[in-house]
Amino acid sequence: MVKPAHFLTVLAGGWLLLAGCQSNNGAGGTDTATSGNVAVAVDETFAPILQAQVDTFSKLYPEAHVKLRFEPEENVMVDLLNDKVKVAVVARELNAEEIASFVKQTIVPRTTRIGIDGLAIVLHPSNPDSLLTINQLRDIFTGKNKTWSQVSNQKKLGDINVVFDANRSSTARFVRDSLTKGAPLTTRVFAASSNPALLDYVANHPNAIGVIGVNWISDHDDPAAMKFLQKVRVASITARPNPQPDDYIQPYQVNLAQKTPEQLAKYPELQNYPLRRNLYIISREARTGLGSGFASFVAGKNGQLIFQKSGLLPAQMQARVVTTPKR
Repeated sequence: MVKPAHFLTVLAGGWLLLAGCQSNNGAGGTDTATSGNVAVAVDETFAPILQAQVDTFSKLYPEAHVKLRFEPEENVMVDLLNDKVKVAVVARELNAEEIASFVKQTIVPRTTRIGIDGLAIVLHPSNPDSLLTINQLRDIFTGKNKTWSQVSNQKKLGDINVVFDANRSSTARFVRDSLTKGAPLTTRVFAASSNPALLDYVANHPNAIGVIGVNWISDHDDPAAMKFLQKVRVASITARPNPQPDDYIQPYQVNLAQKTPEQLAKYPELQNYPLRRNLYIISREARTGLGSGFASFVAGKNGQLIFQKSGLLPAQMQARVVTTPKR
């Protein structure tokens, strides 16, 4: 008897946010949408994917010089508000205080969703606890579970050390906002000096658990990403109560796609990866300069294809369930 199997397919939607090439839409600018110089502050969690965007943009437009500044999220927003950069890339929209600051400056910022990111939970390769529930993670990050023996009787691993990429990082903020629901983080938490340093720490400490943006380990055509991936084990996560082994999923592209309630009801095997977040590009330019041109590129067809290739989910994509026969 032939039974249907359900697969999730990611389809690219082709839209392009167009920016003109004029340089006279505001006072004082000499750059255009495809030439000149501009500084862009980027949440350092997204360094690999934004560097790929700039590399491609620069090849297409040799007169365009986009200088990326990789910083913790809080620093990125301070630089954008203080006009030290014209464009920022972060994992959240502007808050009320930031909007009020722009109003005082008579600036109307433009915010565009450009991708969907997943936070990867990384472990030492020898750690057998590679299947974790959201409740277990919450207990780990709040310090309710301080040792691995409290998670799954792994006494030899000892105390749990939680590692984030940096102080004031977007990953730590996301965990506090979405996972611990504002509860303080465990006292056994510290920030590495960078994302590569985080991966090195986890690779050398069997009791460590790290949180990192998936773009550091998702691009299978990037030798650096594959080298990082060889050092650590990516945990599989589920938000389901009383899960079965097949319920645990990893933060890769097909799992980052948002499934509708109708899809989830029709196909019970599907679920949304619980540690997913949107990625935004924010421009404060009052004219069509290079910052606007770069933002349009990232949000447009070519930039979205770079997201797709990297393993993140482009913002301008749709997910559909395709049924195929399985014998």
